Amino acid sequence: MSGKLPVRDRRAERHAATRREILDAAWELVRTDGLASLAMRNLGQRVGMRAQSLYAYFPSKHAIYDAMFADSNRQLLDRLTNLPPSDDPIDRLRRQARRFLDFCIEDPVRYQLLFQRTIPGFEPSAESYAPALDVLDHSRQALRDCGIDESRALDTWTALTAGLAAQQNSNEPGGDRWVRLLDEVIDMFLVRYPPTESRRP
Repeated sequence: MSGKLPVRDRRAERHAATRREILDAAWELVRTDGLASLAMRNLGQRVGMRAQSLYAYFPSKHAIYDAMFADSNRQLLDRLTNLPPSDDPIDRLRRQARRFLDFCIEDPVRYQLLFQRTIPGFEPSAESYAPALDVLDHSRQALRDCGIDESRALDTWTALTAGLAAQQNSNEPGGDRWVRLLDEVIDMFLVRYPPTESRRP
């Protein structure tokens, strides 16, 4: 081995760091003023740049939303895939639902970006949507681990869990009125879609 360190691409590192700074500032603004209120002029002021200079890092305001969407879904996927292990698939399903719900209610603005169409004309790119599909696949697999393979079950599951988050964020942000219903809702789901006996612990 030569012992030489790899050559760093400092320009790329600076570019990535500036993109991260812009995204962090964008989150600060939308959490203060609302998701749809993001303005390039205000964002530029927040990071000490002219609004036009932002386009060197993001070609449009929707591109900023797109990056925020991807980052948020990657964070959610990381939360879901790093649960403590359990031999009980029903327990894993419940804990995954709890982790999902906690993620949704801890940041209502992030929840709006991921699960509600509040930005006119914004559609995530295929690349940014890929982590969202991975999140959905994670839920699908959690149900399959319980022996729940009915095609409608996944739609019902996502409607129930995301619906609780929507109710909590819309009607009592920071509270737990709907969060407290999670176990009851899961119990009802398991009555309608009973796990197969062979897959239960």
